This record gives sequence, structure tokens and C-alpha cells, in this order.
Amino acid sequence: MARKKSPEDSSSSAVPTSGRLPMREFSRSLPMSLLRAREAVMRQFRPSLRNQGLTEQQWRILRALTAVEAIEVTELARMAFLLGPSLSRILRDLEARKLVERKAAEADQRRAVVSISAEGLKLIAAVAPTSEAIYAEITRRFGARQLSELQEMLSALEQDLAGMEGVDGDDG
Repeated sequence: MARKKSPEDSSSSAVPTSGRLPMREFSRSLPMSLLRAREAVMRQFRPSLRNQGLTEQQWRILRALTAVEAIEVTELARMAFLLGPSLSRILRDLEARKLVERKAAEADQRRAVVSISAEGLKLIAAVAPTSEAIYAEITRRFGARQLSELQEMLSALEQDLAGMEGVDGDDG
């Protein structure tokens, strides 16, 4: 015999009897939307990177290093969104290929400072035309105004969420 629904059954905190969770559809999850968009973009760049024997993470490091004269390894990890152990391994590979140079920091000999080498800059210069052609095609397909707005919106989202503690954070 089916039971009658009580007012509590319709509350938003109750798990629906259909077995579905009371949350947005998976396809509308912001993290998943961002990951799908990232994958769509990176799919365009991967063949070019592979042709140069580079991984996405190696390219990210080289690109980050073109924006600075030299940088401490811990700051590079933050800048390139890589964990320390991963960055250390990748830097060893890039150093072996003579694409980056690492030396002790002047202020603190225990800290390492990394910079892009002349060989690394040559590699960037070799990849740049293909990279810019891909950007031009993305811009053509998506629209210059929309791409600019998207970048502004993503930057605004990042800034707005920068100080926000996670729901399960200590400041809750």
C-alpha cells in the first residue's frame, strides 16, 4: 500500500523517492562544465605540443617562465597550478632537455630559482605560430567579443571566489 506524502516529504532536504539526489544535473555542474570546456580547448593544442615532444604541463611551465625573468620553484608551482612533486619531476625533464635553467636563490641558497633557457625560448618561438593560428581559429569560431567576455567572466569568477572558504572549511 502506498503511503501518503507528508509535508516533510516535499522539503528540499529530503532525498527524492526516485533515488535521485537533490542537486543540479551532473551536466550542469560548474566544475564539469569548466572541465569540458578546458578539454575542448586543449584538444586543439595537444597535437602541436606532441609534435614538439611536450606535455601540457611542460608547456604550461615554459609559458609561465616566459612571463618572468626568473621565479622560485614554489611560486612557479602556484603560477602553473601544479603540485610540488609533479613540478620537480617536470623540471628535471625540462632541465635534461636544456629548456630551463635552475640555480640557488641569492637570498636563500636552500631555495631554487628557475628561468627559461635560450633553447626553451627557441622552442617557444617554434610553437608560437601554430599556437597563434589555433587561437585565431578559436576566435573565429567562438567570436572575438565572446572570447574576451568569457575571459573577463572567468577572471571575475576566480576573483569573487578567491576568499571564499569551502562549505566544509573551518570558517563555516
